Amino acid sequence: MKPLPTIRITRRFNFEAAHVLHGYDGRCKNIHGHSYSLYVTLIGKPVNDAGNPKYGMVMDFSELKKVINELIINPFDHSLLIKEDAPLYKTAESSNLIGKIMPLPYQPTCENMVADFAEKIINKLPKHIKLHSLRLHETATSYAEWYASDNNMH
Repeated sequence: MKPLPTIRITRRFNFEAAHVLHGYDGRCKNIHGHSYSLYVTLIGKPVNDAGNPKYGMVMDFSELKKVINELIINPFDHSLLIKEDAPLYKTAESSNLIGKIMPLPYQPTCENMVADFAEKIINKLPKHIKLHSLRLHETATSYAEWYASDNNMH
């Protein structure tokens, strides 16, 4: 029998969020929103047990959806993303006028978000499946990417 191929699978997820970049010297210093798209690419070998209901799959896309919804979509969707030590955070939190606020230990740039998401996802995947890459689109034309190979992960 020939060896199983290594396959990459990708699923796209979407969420809406506002953010503010405290201390930034451009327009993004103001609160504004984005329609984010997150592409999650996993790498692994398909299940090779004909008796397994996941036979032929690297990972069931519905299982991946559960993981990403729990870690990323549910907490981040329709939130204001703000660095937890930014003066605006303390004001926003105490006023209750803004609604769902997501304080972050980092500046909520696309680059920092995609790195944070990678760390969260890696810890929740089954051992035989690896996170290959993430691509986070902030706009239709701007995105940040994270690759395991760039971060000494495989």
